[in-house]
Amino acid sequence: MKISLIIPTHNEEKYIAPCLECALKNSKGKFHEIIVVDNLCTDKTMEIAGKFPGVTLARETKKGTSASRNGGYKIATGDILAFVDADTRMPEGWVEKIEKEFSKNPKLACMSGPYTYYDVSPVENFFIRTYWPLYTAAGAVTECVVIGGNFAIRKSVLDKMGGFNVSIEFYGDDTDIARRASEFGKVFFNPFFIMPTSARRFKGQGLFKTASLYVLNFFSQAVLHKSATKKYKDIR
Repeated sequence: MKISLIIPTHNEEKYIAPCLECALKNSKGKFHEIIVVDNLCTDKTMEIAGKFPGVTLARETKKGTSASRNGGYKIATGDILAFVDADTRMPEGWVEKIEKEFSKNPKLACMSGPYTYYDVSPVENFFIRTYWPLYTAAGAVTECVVIGGNFAIRKSVLDKMGGFNVSIEFYGDDTDIARRASEFGKVFFNPFFIMPTSARRFKGQGLFKTASLYVLNFFSQAVLHKSATKKYKDIR
């Protein structure tokens, strides 16, 4: 099983080095390839990424998370494509969970899991964890739950899907992935497939507003198959 890691980026010079350091250290050489996608960066993101051995640099000129992921998908050669965001810090054992779940279940199309946040207090993280059962239950019932910065998908499934929906720039992109992937196999939200990431969007945009936008677009994509909002703010 060949696993490609794809990291979409847009002006991530503050985060890309720790992201790649954790990915290289904790994957123990198990990635078939690591692809960093330049999505219209104007800072030193790609210069920094290019200093890491074995990292492939790609470019996508259409703005948006879906387009950036699609740019990585188009050149990836792995059987399983794993996607993280540039502000994540991959934990030990993450790759092994992909190997285990996709090996034992040939009908598994896509797997995702929850975030923890490395730049908030333990108390805040505790309250965040109380929502995990809701994610897990929603995923089990609808198979429409994917976290965009923490998922793996069979390349053959993405091929059948026609790649990512590049018309979606941000909100609703993850639900669209899950909904369309579920047509070709099981979409599994695994509560033990955990990815530490930054809480910068909650801090920069506000917890209530951010959560409301995510929930609104989840239901809009799951029911109406389209995002409710198009405008979003880059927070760096």
